[in-house]
Amino acid sequence: MRIRQEEPKDYGEVYELIKEAFAAAEHADGNEQDLTAALRKGSAFIPELSLVAEENGELAGHILFTKAHVGECEVLVLAPLSVKPKYQRQGVGTALMKEGHKIAAGLGYPYAMVLGSETYYPRAGYIPAAELGVEVPEGIPSANFMGMKLREDAPSIGGKLVYAEEFGI
Repeated sequence: MRIRQEEPKDYGEVYELIKEAFAAAEHADGNEQDLTAALRKGSAFIPELSLVAEENGELAGHILFTKAHVGECEVLVLAPLSVKPKYQRQGVGTALMKEGHKIAAGLGYPYAMVLGSETYYPRAGYIPAAELGVEVPEGIPSANFMGMKLREDAPSIGGKLVYAEEFGI
């Protein structure tokens, strides 16, 4: 498997990959591919943190981290993470997260936040965001709102997570 930065020529294939990956997902809204397209056009987009995994010459997965804020601290939001069904449960998502976290830390980002499965994301190091001082959004189960420190020198944070406007939250 090869992980690399997403390129504009990948956008169409990534759109379909995300759509396919979330088609049977338990908590999907069906708009994840459109959210990704919108985020690429917004000010929160970081090209270095839009990654694809290639397996046997085809795209197997995609991950996107975008800028957000907790108080005065700029943090990242992981959304979405998509793996083609035929490549799921083979470590593609974990590899994408690991590489994304490494790049993000190298770029100076202190934290990453995610809203997702309380059984999946902790395997990559995510803990309940409340333990980091981040308020859980109203109506969201605290077990599903997680974060992780990307750098040892990360400052303490506290307050509400402010997403990029494209999330509509």
